[in-house]
Amino acid sequence: MNDATTCIIGAGPGGLAAARALKRYGVPYEQFERHSDLGGLWDKNNPGTPLYDSAHFISSKTQSAFTDCPMPDDFPDYPSGTQILSYIHHFANRYGLKEGIHFNTAVQIAAPNDDGSWRVTLDTGVTKTFANLIVATGTNWSPNRPDYSGTFNGTAIHAVDYSSADQFRGKRVMVVGAGNSGCDIACDAAIHADKAFISVRRGYHFIPKHVFGMPADVFAHGGPKLPMPVQQWVMGKMLRLLVGDVTRYGLPQPDHKVFESHPIVNSELLHHLSHGNITAKGDIAHFEGTEVVFKDNSREQLDMIVYATGYNYDMPYLAEGAVPFRAGRPDLYLTVFGRDLPGFFAMGFEETNSGGYFLYDEMANCIANAIQDRTRAPERAQRFQAETRTSPDLSGGIRFIESPRHANYVDSPTFQAALRKLAKRYRWTPVDEASFAAMRVADHTPSQKRAA
Repeated sequence: MNDATTCIIGAGPGGLAAARALKRYGVPYEQFERHSDLGGLWDKNNPGTPLYDSAHFISSKTQSAFTDCPMPDDFPDYPSGTQILSYIHHFANRYGLKEGIHFNTAVQIAAPNDDGSWRVTLDTGVTKTFANLIVATGTNWSPNRPDYSGTFNGTAIHAVDYSSADQFRGKRVMVVGAGNSGCDIACDAAIHADKAFISVRRGYHFIPKHVFGMPADVFAHGGPKLPMPVQQWVMGKMLRLLVGDVTRYGLPQPDHKVFESHPIVNSELLHHLSHGNITAKGDIAHFEGTEVVFKDNSREQLDMIVYATGYNYDMPYLAEGAVPFRAGRPDLYLTVFGRDLPGFFAMGFEETNSGGYFLYDEMANCIANAIQDRTRAPERAQRFQAETRTSPDLSGGIRFIESPRHANYVDSPTFQAALRKLAKRYRWTPVDEASFAAMRVADHTPSQKRAA
């Protein structure tokens, strides 16, 4: 067995949260990052990143930060990708995490041994054995590309290949998909393309980024804790008042209640639709050369299509069959723990309706305690492992729409409560603002000017 008992794959936000939790408890680990620096997809120089110039957080800075590491006061409500990267570096520096990372070192394959340990082969040719494996590589790396009949003779790319609005100049452009990235990219096209379209297969509820002068998630967080059906009724009425009927912009009527799909937090797309800068179209039927034929039999001549159609969950470094998948998603307890693999853990392979970094802290804290129990409290570890065969309801009473994206979807308050109850049930040390104070090795704060 290697001296480091735990292997962490990835040095993005999830991997760094895992490293901080292990460091807090003195659990030895080694962390491997294939790129030359930390930050994951927020580093635009990281090959394969889906980051684009206009990307911003869709959750606000006060609802998104790591525990004990607030974002700077002079950051805007919704920080840019560049600012988020500077914040991630600040987080790593604040807790001395960078020195524990092996950069430019990719994991080629990780396979479970018969004794439950993991055999990890690096692209350096070195093979190491670890008691535990934490995968924290994220989900936005393997693009989901739709297939339509016919041939499109223009340029067709996935959103992962989009980086700058300069790609749109002098072209007739259509974005396919109305998720948050799709809406961002469509707004870029509305401003910079000769003509812009967005193809939307189903209707969505659009939540303004600000409600009554405050970020939408701050407004929601500060309100009374109502039963979910009441929340849906209240928010539905509010959106009707603030946004109105989206069909007047050419968009489909939503076929589900508020919160039953991943929130579309965007204030600009409806602005551009109402000003004629972009035109909404329905679902694609087929291609005919440079023409796109839609299911309503309308046609548009296009130079470029951007498929903002999401990503497949992929762990290409895992030995085939090492972790079971269900509906295209890893089948894990609470989306974190291996069911029949006591030493397997995942960070960031869930989707949720809030900022993620404070949830990463809750996940990482449970992981660190579960790892310790494997040696310090084996009977408790066995009880916990038996529990991992259950499937708690993490929906919070929301009936999420049936789609691949929502197969692994969790309601954030419900998910956080489940992780905290888990920690309490097994007498694990909780995580709070005071948990990491003694770990700080640097206390400088990134500023908006330095991040700009």
